[in-house]
Amino acid sequence: MNYIGSKLKLSSFLKDEILRVLDGELSDKIFCDIFAGTGIVGRTFKKDVKSVISNDLEHYSFVLNKNYIENSNVLDNKEDYIERLNSLPLMEDGFIYQNYCMGSGSGRQYFSDLNGQKIDTIRIKIQELHESKEIDDAMFYFLLASLIESADKVANTASVYGAFLKHIKKSAAKELVLEAADFKIDESEHKVYNEDANELTNKIEGDILYLDPPYNERQYSANYHILNTISLYDKFIPKGKTGLREYNRSDYCKKKTVHESFEELIKDAKFKYIFLSYNNEGIMSEEEVKNIMMKYGKYELATKEYQRFKADKTENRNHTATSTYEYLHILIKDAY
Repeated sequence: MNYIGSKLKLSSFLKDEILRVLDGELSDKIFCDIFAGTGIVGRTFKKDVKSVISNDLEHYSFVLNKNYIENSNVLDNKEDYIERLNSLPLMEDGFIYQNYCMGSGSGRQYFSDLNGQKIDTIRIKIQELHESKEIDDAMFYFLLASLIESADKVANTASVYGAFLKHIKKSAAKELVLEAADFKIDESEHKVYNEDANELTNKIEGDILYLDPPYNERQYSANYHILNTISLYDKFIPKGKTGLREYNRSDYCKKKTVHESFEELIKDAKFKYIFLSYNNEGIMSEEEVKNIMMKYGKYELATKEYQRFKADKTENRNHTATSTYEYLHILIKDAY
């Protein structure tokens, strides 16, 4: 997925630094990715550690990680289900079509009419299969993750879901094809949560805690609200021109609350090794992060310059490269 703040291009840097700090010993460690997003970092470490704990408050993220992190065993007949869902006769009055497609009269154009109907048809069938117990949780989250990612590929947006485009762009005009969200098979057990990170920190413990909180005032719940709606598929009255749902406003996106929330998390964390990804455009300065973390143990900083891509406003999802710095703040806690 084209995702704000994705660590895909930084995953090698993160892994190298974590391996360096832990002297290459990961096989007996519990790794927690507590602001998981699409789960790139958890996926990077899934086969190297004893267990991964993954968490995010956004429901679409929870679904993606239930599939990519928690699913570890072979799913029989998964390709048969993909084929079956792709060939269903379309329904016309589902929630996505009624509220986010132009043909319904909604005034919103996040998807073509055909793709809106396809999303509804597949989403409802996945739910029916699960409720009838024809499929278990593992298959349910695999199929739902597949739908979320496949829908994102044909979304009629510049990049995020804060706005839709006036005209259907080339990629959004293509018919949605449900593609398998394949995950890594391994013998370990992993756990995925859908909770507030600070609250979850009081319930879990492990060895390595990786933090990648929002670093500016962008609210992920607003930028990816359509994915949450596909994931939850609940009934509500969409608000405004963009059809927003009620959404979470993170304390990490507010200058008044971010410092207190961050220090509380660091203080409460029952993990020896803590790694925080942040960049030079964040609400908290490098010095502010350092001063908080130094209170709780041995601190160091690693940096990486990289090209970050911003979507422009054209219909082709073009991107412009800007140079920025990723800070990896490292803490080895004195007591935990």
